[in-house]
Amino acid sequence: MASEVKKAERSGAAGKRTGDERALFDAFAHLTSGKEAARFLRDLATPGELSAFAERWRIARLLDEGKLSYREIASATGASTTTVGRVARFLREENHQGYRLVLDRMAEKSGAKR
Repeated sequence: MASEVKKAERSGAAGKRTGDERALFDAFAHLTSGKEAARFLRDLATPGELSAFAERWRIARLLDEGKLSYREIASATGASTTTVGRVARFLREENHQGYRLVLDRMAEKSGAKR
């Protein structure tokens, strides 16, 4: 019986988290500019979280350029090679492809060739 209660609690928390995540993603979709995104993110995240997001985004851009090794990117950004490897995995292998989506859209908008 106790295990059933714990299982129900876990699934309830996961369901709430999924709904909360969807609500957050929908909130981002309502932003119309970089300035609006900055205002929202500065309210939402701590300075350390923003710094981590910015670091990962810089790593993604450097990986996409393809000019530096993982070690060189780690050195240039101050990130660990583990973080560089994780970003690389999400950029190239994971099914979300969020980095790829934004990088491609930004390249299209700027007229840059890929």
